[in-house]
Amino acid sequence: MERRRGLTVALGAALLGAALAAFPTWPAGAAAGRAAASSAICGSSSHSALAARISRDIQAARRGRVSTVAVAVDDPGLGLGCWLNRFSSFDSASVIKVTILAALLRKAEDQHRHLTATEAALARSMITKSDNNSASALWAELGRSYLQHFLDVAKMRHTRLGPGGFWGLTQITVNDEVVLLRLLLTGNAVLDPASRSYALGLMAEVIQAQRWGVPAGAPAGLTVHVKNGWLPLATHGWRIHSIGSLTGHGTSYSIVVLTQDNPTMAYGIATIEKIAEAINHDMRLG
Repeated sequence: MERRRGLTVALGAALLGAALAAFPTWPAGAAAGRAAASSAICGSSSHSALAARISRDIQAARRGRVSTVAVAVDDPGLGLGCWLNRFSSFDSASVIKVTILAALLRKAEDQHRHLTATEAALARSMITKSDNNSASALWAELGRSYLQHFLDVAKMRHTRLGPGGFWGLTQITVNDEVVLLRLLLTGNAVLDPASRSYALGLMAEVIQAQRWGVPAGAPAGLTVHVKNGWLPLATHGWRIHSIGSLTGHGTSYSIVVLTQDNPTMAYGIATIEKIAEAINHDMRLG
């Protein structure tokens, strides 16, 4: 099981040196360009003031942090979307476990059956405790062919499965993580209501020690569905990620924050929580 402190990850030497995709950067030496990029993080057809406030506060929360960050906020009800480094790729670490779960549920739907007792136990352990052995078992059971089929059906076009059994090296983007969370929150042809409710239920029951990140500053009365990931590698330091959705009182919105280049796990968590707290504060006011 992943642990918040002192995690060690054994990966093959060849994989440790794998190059990551390039990350977009602000235009060098162009103050006006940087200001325009900042104001363009969030947009909304009907809540422009809220979009501008969240844009400003995301940038303020990032200021002074060494972490490389990608951020997304998605609230279809408000027509609100925020995107920072939308298509930058990150090693997934354990946030891929939500994709594994969704693929498992879709496969059961395809086969017109419920999850077996073993599958249900593995799914619960994988999500609520982030158990790696459970994730590996389900990854192997599903197989790369079906996992890719799920990505295709889900239109997660920018997600690249990790090599072999290294699910934590799957390449993900905030764009595709929002696509996945939308599949869990709204009616669609990929996952039926029972599957969506099941997945969200498990994400709402993640153990307290792993409920950091997206829940920071969550408005009172909302249910937080979360999954986090953490992975240290020789290149780009700690990958620390948090994805999740907040639901209740007739509203729902999602936050995705992916980071790398963190010197420690605690530093990455702090980076994410500064951003998430700012977003949740603004959403509460909005």
